[in-house]
Amino acid sequence: MTLVLDGHSLKAADLVRVARQLDEDGREPISVAQSAWDRLEAARSYIEANWLKEGAKPVYGFNTGLGRLKDTHIPVEHIDLFQKMLVHAHSAGVGEPFPEDAVRALLVLRINALVRGVSGPRRETVERLLAMLNRGVHPVIPQIGSVGASGDLAPLAYLTGTLTGHPNAEAFYKGERLPAQESLKRAGLEPEFELRAKDGLALINGSTVSLAVAVLAAEEARNVLVSADIALALSLEAMRCELAAFDPRVHEARPHAGQVATAENVRRLVDGSKRCTEEARQVRLPDDISVSHQTIPQRVQDAYSLRCAPQVHGPARDALDYVDRVLEVEMNAATDNPLIFEDGQGGYEALSQGNFHGQYVAQVMDHLAAVMTDLGSISERRSYRMLDPTMSYGLPSNLVAKLTGVNYGYAIAHCSMAALVTENRTLCWPAGTDSVPTKSNQEDHVSNSTWSARKARTIVENVAQIVGTELLIAAQALSVTKETLGAFDLGGGTQAAYEAIRERIPAALDGDRWLHADLAAARDLIEAGALRSAVEDKLGSLG
Repeated sequence: MTLVLDGHSLKAADLVRVARQLDEDGREPISVAQSAWDRLEAARSYIEANWLKEGAKPVYGFNTGLGRLKDTHIPVEHIDLFQKMLVHAHSAGVGEPFPEDAVRALLVLRINALVRGVSGPRRETVERLLAMLNRGVHPVIPQIGSVGASGDLAPLAYLTGTLTGHPNAEAFYKGERLPAQESLKRAGLEPEFELRAKDGLALINGSTVSLAVAVLAAEEARNVLVSADIALALSLEAMRCELAAFDPRVHEARPHAGQVATAENVRRLVDGSKRCTEEARQVRLPDDISVSHQTIPQRVQDAYSLRCAPQVHGPARDALDYVDRVLEVEMNAATDNPLIFEDGQGGYEALSQGNFHGQYVAQVMDHLAAVMTDLGSISERRSYRMLDPTMSYGLPSNLVAKLTGVNYGYAIAHCSMAALVTENRTLCWPAGTDSVPTKSNQEDHVSNSTWSARKARTIVENVAQIVGTELLIAAQALSVTKETLGAFDLGGGTQAAYEAIRERIPAALDGDRWLHADLAAARDLIEAGALRSAVEDKLGSLG
């Protein structure tokens, strides 16, 4: 398979697939459509013939300074030096580097934006980016330094530093962190590359780093959300819950698409269940101290974390649909400044504008952060409920299989999830509303889109662990009650989920063990897509 970029038709699934191809083996080649090269070269030919000569009219970023220096003329003999100095001035980031999948996504997005044909760089510059991507040269880019205003200037300056072979730049190559020139040499590329007019500005301007992280976060969030539906269904089975709250008539009465889809997923997952029935609920477990008489009263309704789950998972699903729509537009947008357009008279004009401003990305990432935080919160509540016999309808305390007191069970695993919920509640504070003016107030309103995307992805990763722990706890609940409730079958989907968990994580039936490994395995089940695949192989898509 070859991904062909044309500036107009890039899809999130293609971007994520390419971003995750960190190893040389199996990496698909990326190319650019000839029509895109033609657009780019036509604009560049006009630029070189008309704007890069003595006496040319002022064109921002080509022969003028930037920001407050926009009225400063750059002589022809200094235009190339000006591009080089941009890299020096903007390489002022701090912090740990972005993960390599985000950097690969960034390379794809920057190429796609430039081949739209309205940015004005040389073809050779874009070809250099393309070669870095295809040969696995991944720039080392600090995560902190952009406020999402004139795009992600500082992070993109590090990308440009690697592209030019700057002596201070670094890159990862085959997993090894090296000086950029050494990485380029090992990849079979020239160790140095000279920038020309607009090359540097086209490379560092635009909210592309924010977007790369955002697309990955949104894709991962979708997988976590489907896994949360599976965890919910498994928890319903573990506590023998009533299913009236998932009746389609209920959700037709409040027909939000996400709510309807969530309830449908649950019905499909538990279809055929004998565990979520009145007959199963009449079996009294040894630790059930909630009733004192022989006949257990009918379960009228369950707690909100169970009964209201479609009304909580549903908004997250609807939010992700909105996030995906915004990001797809952004993936095929030109976001640097100025942009170059045909003037209708056989030439081109440069328009100064604000497409670089990252507010779209910031706002959808802030929204994603909020809904995923809530998804983690309701999952944590279900996990907690299964550990307390007074709330779980008699499941063993802390789900200890034997020697209670000697063994402590899953209480501390829950404490870690409570800590993650608290962390998420802090991280989900919106960054896109917190503008700190920069650059002598020329940038008097900024988006903070990079921070919005970074913390949204962190929240998604945290929620993957929270949901994974719910799966772990629900599976333990089913295992420790097998003797008393094993005759009551699980639904087809929940049985597939239970088996997928048990293939990788044995039940804790002999006492406490090193829980860290189980928690990591549960998270990996979600992040690697193994849980979702096992269930969807049985039921079909649970999108």
